[in-house]
Amino acid sequence: MAKYSTGGGGSGTSESCELCGAENADLRTASVAGATLQVCPDCAQHDETEGSSGSSGSDDDGDRDRKRRAAQNAARLQDARQGNPEHWEDGADYDDDQLPYLVSDYGDVLTEARQAAGLQTAELADAVDADESDVLAVEQGRATQANVGGSLIAALERELDIELAESA
Repeated sequence: MAKYSTGGGGSGTSESCELCGAENADLRTASVAGATLQVCPDCAQHDETEGSSGSSGSDDDGDRDRKRRAAQNAARLQDARQGNPEHWEDGADYDDDQLPYLVSDYGDVLTEARQAAGLQTAELADAVDADESDVLAVEQGRATQANVGGSLIAALERELDIELAESA
C-alpha cells in the first residue's frame, strides 16, 4: 500500500517509494500533486518539477513533458493495437456492404409499406433474414447509427417493392 506524505516529517530514511510502495528503490524527492514525496525511478515521471531549473518557465516545461509522455503512451497503445488485431471483429468487412444514400423519408416509406403488407416488424425481419432491431432502426430513421448494411436495404426494397435508396 502506498504511503503519502506532505514532506513535513520523517528523517528520509524510509526505504520504500511513498507513491507506489516499491521497496529498496533508489529514491529521490519529487513534487506530486502539491506533496513532496520520496519516490522510486518509475514514479519520478510524476514529478511536477522534473527537468525544471526553477525558472519562470518551469510550469510550461512540466506541461510540455506531460504532453510528450501522453503522446508517447498514445503512440505505444496505437502500435500495440496494430500489432494485435484481436480487438477487431472477425469477418467484418463493412466496405463490401456499404449503406447507400437513402431517400429523406426512408423510415416512413418502410413503415407504411410494411403496414400495407399486413406485416409486423418481426415478420418482415424474418422474411428478409435480418434482426428485428435492424429493421426497426431503418423504420426509425437510424440506419446509419445502427450500422445497417446496404444488403438489408436492398432486401427490404425487394420484399416490399419500394425504393429506399436514392437513384443515381
